[in-house]
Amino acid sequence: MSKVTIVYYSSTGTGFAMAQAVAEGAAAAGAEVRVRIVAETAPDVAIDSNPAWRAFANQVKDEPRATPDDLVWADAVVFGTPTRFGNVAAQLKGFLDTLGGVWFQGKLANKVYAGFTSAQNPHGGQESTLLALYNSIYHFGGYLVTPGYTDGSVFAAGGNPYGPSVTANGAGPTEHDLAHARYLGKRVAEVAAKLAA
Repeated sequence: MSKVTIVYYSSTGTGFAMAQAVAEGAAAAGAEVRVRIVAETAPDVAIDSNPAWRAFANQVKDEPRATPDDLVWADAVVFGTPTRFGNVAAQLKGFLDTLGGVWFQGKLANKVYAGFTSAQNPHGGQESTLLALYNSIYHFGGYLVTPGYTDGSVFAAGGNPYGPSVTANGAGPTEHDLAHARYLGKRVAEVAAKLAA
């Protein structure tokens, strides 16, 4: 059995749905799972400008927020972020930037890591965002466990071997996207369990 933490940012709910699917896959593989959203840093005026953003912020206002201890606890960590100009959203990047203390103590090394993302359109920087996210993992000394092309769910969801990615055009993740996310959770949990043994 492994311990898996999913740390994500979501503004309107796509990342939330994907995080839940990753958690389902990890739990189905026998993992103990924590799902943590990072703190919202956008000002209220920005959030209020988009009714879906405000509704989601209200929905998750009492959800537990990610802390460095959630990563220290875990054997595996899956990060989720929407793409922002082909890069990690500021809210998740801000959280990553708080990890210097536990990184310096070596508490982020030798863990399994993976990621998922979303963008408004199919070529909106989904692969670029995951590759940018993974730069932090190299510094942590972590082990990347991507889905690759190891399961049919990857192809059905569009074929991104770097991690599940959603074209978020207002409809939310498709069942294929969620299946890809569940598969990632399962794969991450299984590999982490092997490493822990």
